[in-house]
Amino acid sequence: MYNETITIPLLPGECWWGGAVQDGTHMPFGALPHRRDLSGDLAYNQGNPLLLSNKGRYVWSDEPFRFALAKGQLTIEGEKGTLTFGADGGNLRGAFLQASRNHFPPSGTYPDMQFFNVPQYNTWMEMSYEPTQAKVIAYAEAILEHGLPPGILMIDDNWHEDYGTLEFHPGRFPDPRGMIDRLHELGFRVMLWVCPFISPDGEVFRMLRQRGYLLRNSAGSPIVREWWNGYSAVLDGSHPEAVDWFTGELDRLIHNYGVDGFKLDAGDPQYYRTDDVSAQPMTPNGQCEAWARIGLRYAFNEYRACWKCAGQPLVQRLSDKNHSWGNDGLASLIPNGLAQGLAGYAFHCPDMVGGGQYGDLILPDFEVDAELFVRYAQCSALFPMMQFSTAPWRVLDETHLEHCIRAAHLHCRMGEEIAALAKSAAATGEPIMRHLAYVFPEEGYEQVSDQFMLGDDILVAPVVKKGAVTRKIVFPSGTWQGDDGSIVIGPCEREVAAPLSRLPWYRKQ
Repeated sequence: MYNETITIPLLPGECWWGGAVQDGTHMPFGALPHRRDLSGDLAYNQGNPLLLSNKGRYVWSDEPFRFALAKGQLTIEGEKGTLTFGADGGNLRGAFLQASRNHFPPSGTYPDMQFFNVPQYNTWMEMSYEPTQAKVIAYAEAILEHGLPPGILMIDDNWHEDYGTLEFHPGRFPDPRGMIDRLHELGFRVMLWVCPFISPDGEVFRMLRQRGYLLRNSAGSPIVREWWNGYSAVLDGSHPEAVDWFTGELDRLIHNYGVDGFKLDAGDPQYYRTDDVSAQPMTPNGQCEAWARIGLRYAFNEYRACWKCAGQPLVQRLSDKNHSWGNDGLASLIPNGLAQGLAGYAFHCPDMVGGGQYGDLILPDFEVDAELFVRYAQCSALFPMMQFSTAPWRVLDETHLEHCIRAAHLHCRMGEEIAALAKSAAATGEPIMRHLAYVFPEEGYEQVSDQFMLGDDILVAPVVKKGAVTRKIVFPSGTWQGDDGSIVIGPCEREVAAPLSRLPWYRKQ
């Protein structure tokens, strides 16, 4: 597949970011060996064919490539004629802006502004595959009864009759229009979970097979592929009429029931193969990109898997995390969130507060760590977006619940500023959530991955270690006023008080 190799000697002190967002916990690359093949496997999250250096250099390709950092050099293998190397950005910010301008310019548009100033609530952790009209309304009412603000409510998997049959299940949702009207009355906007998979042997499958809208094998038969919910046929994203059929179904849900938008799940390159037969030649990564571009039609959208759609008005959530303090849980949110921004995905969201792995909650001996749940909420509060799923009032006592409610209201209070940064990102392409090395390129903060900047002026340092009631914070140059009223003159490192009730954050004066 790859027929061109480029070797780039690393400069003294050079660090690199990019490729797959899931590798954010290993970024920056350079000090330790690292390798990633971006073709066909993005580790169930976003990816972009982009690498960025703190020395102002970048690598871009219009196609997937394989890269490795080891022994003082960056080696890239790609398709001949597709690799671009830029070298005059000056620093990390300059490299990003140069790459964005040349290869993924911002669209000038953004998702609906409510994403940035109210929380999202997803039914997955409370209802899994068994959402019902009664449960959804009760969940929304409980959100308000417990003092959380209304927001964007996502009805997750299995609200429908079958995969591909995009109609509310009549037994579980007897009056979907009435339900959505009620949710709107309560102050929520409503999104539905959808995917590109089609249950085989049903009426929709037979119709799509006849029309040629499904991916096929070399013999011309529709493929039936295993994914996390079973075995299904797959919509052909390269077929314009197939896409029109699918978006027509989505538009019907908006028109008939008042749905506001969609969580477009799956679409990962792993669920496609290079030998799939499609209407137009398309790689697995290309199918992932085609699925992502469907969301451009809707101001309310959300993706977990995405390829090469940087600069576009798509909401990008981090992949499902465990209820854990480690790099499979809370500790991954900041580094992977920073990786999203540096990949060009400015409009992003951490995973669900407390973690989004449903299996955690159904283990016989599973116990919610109340401290971890609160720190998840605080870490999310000043991300561009935040999302709840597990009902905090169900799993927490009154004190810990109050800490989560405060985090949600902080997000709302800061919503106007976050929304302004989102509008700026739509115009400039710059991340909303920024690495310290991006904002302060001369101060040596490349290895700081447990705190972040919201824009250029707000420093956020969540507690991400179990039992910690203090937090060591790196303060860049300038005068910083804390959420507690304290003043710190940087550059310096300082240990600050961070009891469970506090998310430390500072505004540059």
